[in-house]
Amino acid sequence: MAEQNFIDYVRICCRSGAGGRGSAHFRRDKVTAKGGPDGGDGGRGGHIILRGNRNVWTLLPVRYRKHVIAGKGEDGRENNSTGAFGEDVILDVPLGTIAKDDETGEVHFEITEHGEEKIITKGGRGGRGNSHFKTSTNQSPRYSQPGEDGKEEWKILELKVLADVGLVGFPNAGKSTLLSVVTAAKPKIASYAFTTLTPNLGIVKYRGHQSFVIADIPGIIEKAHEGKGIGHRFLRHIERNAVLLFMIPCDTDNIKKEYDILLNELKMFNEELLDKPRILAITKSDMVDEELKEMLRPELPKGIETLFISSVAQLGLTELKDALWRIINTNREEEE
Repeated sequence: MAEQNFIDYVRICCRSGAGGRGSAHFRRDKVTAKGGPDGGDGGRGGHIILRGNRNVWTLLPVRYRKHVIAGKGEDGRENNSTGAFGEDVILDVPLGTIAKDDETGEVHFEITEHGEEKIITKGGRGGRGNSHFKTSTNQSPRYSQPGEDGKEEWKILELKVLADVGLVGFPNAGKSTLLSVVTAAKPKIASYAFTTLTPNLGIVKYRGHQSFVIADIPGIIEKAHEGKGIGHRFLRHIERNAVLLFMIPCDTDNIKKEYDILLNELKMFNEELLDKPRILAITKSDMVDEELKEMLRPELPKGIETLFISSVAQLGLTELKDALWRIINTNREEEE
């Protein structure tokens, strides 16, 4: 997927359809010269609906529909016939899309399942026909109800990547390299900071035809929670991952300090992220022998499972997949 095609934030104007007017009609036929009221109700205006689609990975198709306009409901007709509903507009969005109000920032809902449909802007109600207003004292009401106006609202759509494992690390920690080795994904890899500017997803094949999804998310830097670097554009994707895999190169000056900085950035953005299970992978471990690894161990953070890996030399990757699979399945069992 081209980087410029990965769109995870869109602001759109949603204009739902107005309801149709109720009919003020009286029954007339060849044997009835002056029948009672039989005006039908107006049809409701068209809704604007978001629909989850697992085959859509970005909000790009919505980006070019800044103004989304639904159809107007038809007016009611004689013989108590209700007017046709206005045409709904259905927007297919990726799973993990959140709908918000642009003015208040209120979160309306989140789309998480394939085929799930939710109304983001309701159409206006159709007006009632004159048959509804007939009473014992008013047998021939000559009025009906107008349809309700549609709504015009600005909405924000945000995509939070759905993945089992999210990779957390500074730029050039080896996240894209790991993804390219353990999955079929082909992220951009280079030796400069912020090579990855958008999340990349890959499917890791595991034993017994099992699999899980891993996300390479743009590298974090210190004070990312304040918007520095890629800032919030990176951090919000972390919220949807079940397991966090911290990645720090073995040639880092102070592994524990770097880990603490990464942990603090997550805490400052959303303290709930600290509740997620996490694993630490020391990358580029093909550059050190067993003796150096033993010398590094006292400097490693306490209270977190740590593995030495090398994506290039493919060292420790089987053990890493085993550890991730174990945690992912533990979480699934707890949720059930």
